[in-house]
Amino acid sequence: MATTSARALELLSLLTTRWTTDDLATRFHVSTRTIRRDIDTLRTLGYPIEATKGPDATYRLAGGKLPPLLFDDEQALAVAVALQTAPTTVSGTTTAAARALSTIKQIMPAHLRAQAEALDLTTIGNYWDFPAPTVAPATLAAVGAAIRDRHLLDLEHLTPDGNRPEPGPPARVAPHHLVHWAGRWYLVAHDGDWTIHRLDRIHPRGPTGLTFHRRELPEDVAHYVMTTADRGDTTPTWPCLGAATLDLPADIVARFAPGGSVVEHLAPGRTRLTLGAWSWAGIAGLLGTFDTDLTDLRPHELRQACHTLAARYQAAIKPA
Repeated sequence: MATTSARALELLSLLTTRWTTDDLATRFHVSTRTIRRDIDTLRTLGYPIEATKGPDATYRLAGGKLPPLLFDDEQALAVAVALQTAPTTVSGTTTAAARALSTIKQIMPAHLRAQAEALDLTTIGNYWDFPAPTVAPATLAAVGAAIRDRHLLDLEHLTPDGNRPEPGPPARVAPHHLVHWAGRWYLVAHDGDWTIHRLDRIHPRGPTGLTFHRRELPEDVAHYVMTTADRGDTTPTWPCLGAATLDLPADIVARFAPGGSVVEHLAPGRTRLTLGAWSWAGIAGLLGTFDTDLTDLRPHELRQACHTLAARYQAAIKPA
């Protein structure tokens, strides 16, 4: 079966030009009957292969077009949905995703193309969706290439307003993993210790060409990013921004804090959390989900919102 599948894939690549049955049989060291059977199999899968008749029959993909993609129904559905609902975390990719979907539809078999075209979606963000600044495609490509090639990466940390810092020596790291979480891109790297960098907060310099020995993280990469307090996060511009000290370890707070919140380790079992929301009551409600004692709430508007919510809850539990 593996030999048959490999032969069919190579056959597809050859059929962008015209071949005789005998030539194909000679190339693959099989009988002409096997070639005809392979052609019938490809047609069953939806590939438009045209043939001439007679003893010197020839085969070619109809019109010399690219062959249809080998998607099943569920894969076609997944591609159509993914490309229309992909979060715009990389600048300039909205139009690129639409063009990619259009291209893929053109090389789908007819029945799958109809299914994909039936899913014309409109995606709407909600009020709590407050993503990070988008990442430049060049940054994502440079970091991804360094990880793939196992090359050391020189990077500059951007200023709070997104500009490059004054000229100076860059930070040199061994890049290991790219992670996308809560609308934000993170680079897990090693520079004497494991570190996390926000991709929208760094500027990679040109390739160093210097290789490094790849280490293994002591834990699952997703768990590491989610439970690390210092991951380069900065609070976005919300209408309301507040902070409180929680009687919980920083790794617990970091895992369940909203994306982009700033988590600061104060002491074992004590963490400072800064987060934003559309209202002061929203921040108070989010803090309440941690189910722990809160101290040092700031600013005054947040403390007032907590008093208001406490009064409302007290009134709600009174006997009717």
